[in-house]
Amino acid sequence: MTELLTILYSLIEPTIKIVVLVFMVILPMVAYSVYAERRFSALLQDRVGPNRVGIPFTKISLAGLGQPMADGLKFILKEDLTPGHVRKFYYWLAPALTMVPALLTCAVLPFGGHLKLPFFDEPFQMVIADLDVGILFVFAIASLGVYGIVLAGWASNSKYPFIGGVRSSSQMISYEISLGLSVIPILMIYGDLNLGSIVQQQHEKGWALLPVTLDGFMPVFSFRDIVLLVPLLISFVIFVTSLFAETNRLPFDLPECETELVAGYHTEYSSMKFALFFLGEYAAMIIGSGFAVTLFLGGWSLPFGWGGNGEESLFWGLVAIGTFFAKVIGFILFFIWVRWSIPRFRYDQLMRLGWVFFFEIALFNILLTAGILMFFG
Repeated sequence: MTELLTILYSLIEPTIKIVVLVFMVILPMVAYSVYAERRFSALLQDRVGPNRVGIPFTKISLAGLGQPMADGLKFILKEDLTPGHVRKFYYWLAPALTMVPALLTCAVLPFGGHLKLPFFDEPFQMVIADLDVGILFVFAIASLGVYGIVLAGWASNSKYPFIGGVRSSSQMISYEISLGLSVIPILMIYGDLNLGSIVQQQHEKGWALLPVTLDGFMPVFSFRDIVLLVPLLISFVIFVTSLFAETNRLPFDLPECETELVAGYHTEYSSMKFALFFLGEYAAMIIGSGFAVTLFLGGWSLPFGWGGNGEESLFWGLVAIGTFFAKVIGFILFFIWVRWSIPRFRYDQLMRLGWVFFFEIALFNILLTAGILMFFG
C-alpha cells in the first residue's frame, strides 16, 4: 500500500506542477505580456493604449485588463483560412512546432525553492523536472523552435515567408553559438549543470552579478568573486543580446520585418495558427527571461542571502516563488523597453555582430574565466 501511494505521489506531483505552471502561470503571463507591451509602448509614445475592455455588460473598464481575453476570443472566432497554394500538412504543423518547444523548456526552470504545504511531510520542490543536465536540455529543446519558423516559411509557398524563414534559421544558428558560449563561464564557476543547484549556490553565496551576502549589517564577499564579476558581466551582455536575436525581438526581428517582408514567415497565417506564432514568441521571451534570471540574478533567491528556500515554512516558499516571478516581470519590461527604444539592425550588421564580435568575445571570456579560476585556485 505504501509503495502504491509513493508511485501515485510521484505521478501526481509533476502533473500538478505542469498544470499550475503552464496553464495557470505561463499562458496567462503570455496573454498579459501582450497587454503590458501595448500599454508600455503607449506610455513611451505618449498615447493611451488599450484601456476600455473590462467586465462585460458594465461600465467597469479595469484599465483595460480584459483586453487579452477579448483578443483571445477574437482569434478563436475568426475564420480559419488555408490558402490553396500552401503545403497543407507542414503549414498546419509549423505553428505547433513554434509554440511547443518554448513551453517544454520551462520543465527544468526552478521557479521557487521548496514549498512546505500543510499535511505533507516532505516539501514540494518548485521545478517540474530536476534534471542534472538542465542547461543542456534547454539548449536541445529550444533549438527546435527554428524548425517551426523554417517550415512556416517553406510551406507557405510564397517568397516573403520563405525569405523570413531563411533569415530566421541563419540568425538562430549564428546566435545560438554565442548564447551557448556565454553560459560556459557560469558552468565553470558553479561546477554544475543543474539549474536548481546553481540557484541554491547563489542563494548561499550571493548572486552571480551581486556576489555579496550580509552577516548582520556587514557585507561578506571574496576578492575572487569580485574579480569574476568582469567575465560574468561580459557573459550577461552576450547572453541577453543573443536572447533578443533568438526570440526574434527588436532590434533583431529581421525574420518578420514588416517594412521588407510584409509579416515574414507568418504572412500567410490567420486566426489561431497566427495566434500560436504570436504566443510562441512571447512564451519564448518569458522562458528566456526566466533563464536569464536563474543564471545571473539568483533565480528565486532574495539578495544578500536573505530569507529561506521554503523548507522552513510555507511563507518563505511563497516569497521565493513571488521573488522569481517579480524578477521575470522586470526582465520582460526590459525586453519591451528595448523594443520600443532601439531601431532595427540591418541584416549584415546583425550577422557581423554575431560572428565577428560576440563569437570571439565569448571565446576570450571563457579563457579569462579559466585564468581567474586557476589563479585563485
